[in-house]
Amino acid sequence: MIELTSVIRDLREELGRAIAAAEGEALRFELGPIELELSLALERAGQAGAKVRFWVVESGAEAEVRAVSAQRISLALQPAVAGAGTPPFISGRADANEQ
Repeated sequence: MIELTSVIRDLREELGRAIAAAEGEALRFELGPIELELSLALERAGQAGAKVRFWVVESGAEAEVRAVSAQRISLALQPAVAGAGTPPFISGRADANEQ
Protein backbone atom coordinates (compact mmCIF):
# COMPACT_ATOMS: atom_id res chain seq x y z
CA MET A 1 0.00 0.00 0.00
CA ILE A 2 1.06 3.59 -0.62
CA GLU A 3 0.30 6.60 1.59
CA LEU A 4 -2.24 9.01 0.12
CA THR A 5 0.21 11.89 0.66
CA SER A 6 2.75 10.09 -1.55
CA VAL A 7 0.21 9.66 -4.35
CA ILE A 8 -0.67 13.38 -4.28
CA ARG A 9 3.02 14.40 -4.03
CA ASP A 10 3.89 12.22 -7.05
CA LEU A 11 0.96 13.66 -9.00
CA ARG A 12 2.15 17.20 -8.17
CA GLU A 13 5.68 16.34 -9.40
CA GLU A 14 4.35 14.83 -12.65
CA LEU A 15 2.19 17.90 -13.28
CA GLY A 16 5.19 20.14 -12.59
CA ARG A 17 7.19 18.28 -15.24
CA ALA A 18 4.29 18.57 -17.71
CA ILE A 19 4.00 22.33 -17.07
CA ALA A 20 7.75 22.78 -17.61
CA ALA A 21 7.52 20.75 -20.85
CA ALA A 22 4.78 23.09 -22.13
CA GLU A 23 7.14 26.08 -22.24
CA GLY A 24 7.70 27.08 -25.87
CA GLU A 25 5.29 24.49 -27.26
CA ALA A 26 2.83 25.75 -29.90
CA LEU A 27 0.13 23.30 -28.83
CA ARG A 28 -0.63 23.36 -25.13
CA PHE A 29 -3.51 22.12 -22.99
CA GLU A 30 -5.04 24.12 -20.16
CA LEU A 31 -4.91 22.07 -17.00
CA GLY A 32 -8.41 21.66 -15.59
CA PRO A 33 -9.87 19.71 -12.67
CA ILE A 34 -8.23 16.37 -11.92
CA GLU A 35 -10.43 13.55 -10.71
CA LEU A 36 -8.87 10.60 -8.92
CA GLU A 37 -10.73 7.48 -7.86
CA LEU A 38 -8.81 5.49 -5.27
CA SER A 39 -9.27 2.46 -3.06
CA LEU A 40 -8.20 3.39 0.46
CA ALA A 41 -7.51 1.45 3.62
CA LEU A 42 -7.81 3.22 6.95
CA GLU A 43 -5.21 2.69 9.68
CA ARG A 44 -5.51 3.99 13.20
CA ALA A 45 -2.92 3.28 15.86
CA GLY A 46 -4.07 2.30 19.34
CA GLN A 47 -2.11 4.92 21.28
CA ALA A 48 -3.70 8.05 22.70
CA GLY A 49 -3.42 11.01 20.33
CA ALA A 50 -2.60 8.78 17.34
CA LYS A 51 -3.46 10.06 13.89
CA VAL A 52 -5.54 8.30 11.29
CA ARG A 53 -3.61 7.41 8.13
CA PHE A 54 -5.01 6.73 4.69
CA TRP A 55 -3.31 4.20 2.44
CA VAL A 56 -3.94 3.86 -1.30
CA VAL A 57 -4.38 0.25 -2.32
CA GLU A 58 -2.13 -0.77 -5.20
CA SER A 59 -3.71 -2.69 -8.05
CA GLY A 60 -3.51 -6.41 -7.47
CA ALA A 61 -3.56 -6.03 -3.68
CA GLU A 62 -7.29 -5.40 -3.38
CA ALA A 63 -8.30 -8.94 -2.40
CA GLU A 64 -5.95 -8.81 0.55
CA VAL A 65 -7.15 -5.40 1.74
CA ARG A 66 -10.86 -6.22 1.70
CA ALA A 67 -10.30 -7.84 5.07
CA VAL A 68 -8.99 -4.49 6.30
CA SER A 69 -12.11 -2.68 5.05
CA ALA A 70 -11.01 -0.82 1.95
CA GLN A 71 -13.19 2.05 0.78
CA ARG A 72 -13.39 3.75 -2.61
CA ILE A 73 -13.20 7.52 -2.66
CA SER A 74 -13.10 10.13 -5.40
CA LEU A 75 -11.04 13.30 -5.12
CA ALA A 76 -11.51 16.33 -7.34
CA LEU A 77 -8.38 18.49 -7.35
CA GLN A 78 -8.20 21.96 -8.93
CA PRO A 79 -4.55 22.58 -9.83
CA ALA A 80 -3.14 26.09 -9.48
CA VAL A 81 0.34 27.55 -9.73
CA ALA A 82 1.23 29.73 -6.74
CA GLY A 83 1.28 33.41 -7.72
CA ALA A 84 -0.21 32.82 -11.18
CA GLY A 85 -3.52 34.42 -12.10
CA THR A 86 -4.27 31.97 -14.90
CA PRO A 87 -4.60 28.18 -15.01
CA PRO A 88 -1.37 26.30 -15.78
CA PHE A 89 -0.76 24.80 -19.21
CA ILE A 90 0.67 21.38 -19.98
CA SER A 91 2.01 19.95 -23.21
CA GLY A 92 1.20 16.63 -24.77
CA ARG A 93 4.72 15.25 -24.26
CA ALA A 94 6.36 14.30 -20.97
CA ASP A 95 9.85 15.16 -22.19
CA ALA A 96 11.74 16.14 -25.34
CA ASN A 97 12.75 12.53 -26.09
CA GLU A 98 9.20 11.17 -26.12
CA GLN A 99 7.59 10.82 -29.56
